[in-house]
Amino acid sequence: MTERNPMSLTRPERLDRLPWTRPHTRLLGGSGIGWALDAMDVGLISFIMAALISEWGLSSGEASLLGAIGFVGMAVGASLGGLMADKIGRRNVFALTLVVYGVATGASAFAGGLAVLIALRFVVGLGLGAELPVASTLVSEYAPARIRGRVVVILEAFWAVGWLAAAVIGYLVVPAENGWRWALALGAVPAVYAIIVRMKLPESVRFLESKGRTEEAESAVRQFEEAAGIDAVPSPPLPIAPTPGWRVLWTARFRRRTIALALTWIGVNFAYYGAFIWLPSLLHAQGHDLVKSFGFTLIITLAQLPGYACAAVLIEIWGRRPTLAVFLAGAAISAVGMGLAPSTGWIILAGCMLSFFNLGAWGALYAITPEVFPTWLRTTGSGAATAFGRVAAMAAPLSVPFLDRAGGWPLVFGAFAISFVLAMISTLFLPEKSGEALDEQ
Repeated sequence: MTERNPMSLTRPERLDRLPWTRPHTRLLGGSGIGWALDAMDVGLISFIMAALISEWGLSSGEASLLGAIGFVGMAVGASLGGLMADKIGRRNVFALTLVVYGVATGASAFAGGLAVLIALRFVVGLGLGAELPVASTLVSEYAPARIRGRVVVILEAFWAVGWLAAAVIGYLVVPAENGWRWALALGAVPAVYAIIVRMKLPESVRFLESKGRTEEAESAVRQFEEAAGIDAVPSPPLPIAPTPGWRVLWTARFRRRTIALALTWIGVNFAYYGAFIWLPSLLHAQGHDLVKSFGFTLIITLAQLPGYACAAVLIEIWGRRPTLAVFLAGAAISAVGMGLAPSTGWIILAGCMLSFFNLGAWGALYAITPEVFPTWLRTTGSGAATAFGRVAAMAAPLSVPFLDRAGGWPLVFGAFAISFVLAMISTLFLPEKSGEALDEQ
């Protein structure tokens, strides 16, 4: 096979041929820290729910509403954030969302009652929902094609770091007097970090080109090429992209992949958030004190990291769809095991397996999602799929108390297992883009 003339390479092709460089590391690290802060915020609410059930005497219904309302905001934020990122840029939306949820989380620390806390958690969700699909898209659009899946899984692994931070804060801080307020106050950190993000991270070259901003796109590519020691070669501009919109997702070209991706997100979100948002409270209800419940949750959370590591290796060997399907199957089996676990020791073991497979599946799903749509529709499509998932995430905390009363842990985790199977089947209808360039048009 003959090499193409460098003069004929587009700017995205020039990015795809590059080795890993220091600017790639800065982009991954900068986006990853934002991702970890997101996870810390989402994770903290599970510990705060358990604390407020004791401190404020919340009913299971009130606690469910507190856990679910953030996902209502996330569903709205994912839809709007994805659409905005295809119109005004990935970096701008990323920074804006960090400010929104950072300020709202900090303000939550001063909430004097449940109604105020619920309102602020909705605003937090707006920021969180918009940020996640935008960050993964930005990283995927800079990562070289041959390792793009692995890079996005590594980005998603920052989620485990943030959730671990939440578990540590939950274990050390939340059980103290007014500890939940101090925990939420830490959530104001993203507002400060957003200033750094806005100044340091590059805008997507593919986005810039889709808007006809070729000089900015050329400058961004050259920064990465210079870091790799490769001479810059001017590229012809790409055509101006069509205007993105939600209706396009349901046209004949995109309908099948939109539905398959949405169903996958729905299955994964329902099972993950149903299990992990309620886990400390479910353990507490079984007779363990708050400190023990939080400690067991911390142990289970640690298993997320090796799950991500395995997915990062396998996704470039097996491909996106096989990796995602295998991890979802493992998560379904683990959920059944957790529902039938006869003792606390078995619960922890099954919970660790659930963490391992579930979070490995998350990594693969985030790798697939930006690859499903072309550049001009990428964050709109990713945000819409994410929004469907957040609706399921909202339903999960509301469903758990009813399922628990109706059939206990076997029914609760049996429902999660069914949800994982739904996601696994839907995965088979997604395109496989391992090692391929991202679609531009």
